Amino acid sequence: MHGYGQFCPLAKTMEVLDERWTVLIIRELLCGSHHFNELRRGVPRMSPALLSKRLRDLSRVGIILRQEEGGRVRYELTPGGRELAPVIMALGEWGARWMSQLGDEDLDPHLLMWDVHRNLALDAVPDGRTVLRFEFTDLPDRGHGQWWVVASGGEVDLCDFDPGYETTVHVISPLRTLVRVWRGDISWARAQRDHGLRLEGTASARRALPTWLNLSTFAGVERPPLARV
Repeated sequence: MHGYGQFCPLAKTMEVLDERWTVLIIRELLCGSHHFNELRRGVPRMSPALLSKRLRDLSRVGIILRQEEGGRVRYELTPGGRELAPVIMALGEWGARWMSQLGDEDLDPHLLMWDVHRNLALDAVPDGRTVLRFEFTDLPDRGHGQWWVVASGGEVDLCDFDPGYETTVHVISPLRTLVRVWRGDISWARAQRDHGLRLEGTASARRALPTWLNLSTFAGVERPPLARV
């Protein structure tokens, strides 16, 4: 970590938080990721070596606690780390209001689908097995164009290969469109009407899908008219 050489508490805080990826690691811990591979799924473009270094740094300054648990390492936020929750939320809400522009490099299917799978509304999906297939029409030549979210017995799995179960709803969309729906930039209805999103399945399942998917934590943030795209 690089120091600012200032005694100001804000400067001391930023010596920790302005290191690249650090705030996103804290976001993942706040979202319920506790093991190394789970954290990697939330920051898929971060190298494992750098993630390990950041976790060591955050442990050293008392933001996270590293614990041995049944032969696995578990990471937990300390009281000081949990106290960052409103700070992280405030940054995300500001970004939802004012950072509406998305470049192609921002459209990461790994992060999107990881977030979709961990935000599935298990109390809303039907009993038994529910299988959601996502097909990104603009990704087939780049890979990672198809994903499956499988909910069964109170558990949710994310697959980037066909698990072999009957699909409940097939979501067909450009990646950008589904990202914008997930962020709360556009509605499901507008995405289907104007942005190339299609749903296949029974009429009842298609109608219910938006109730099964809790959107991004920041999807409900009110946007100023000038910030809309």
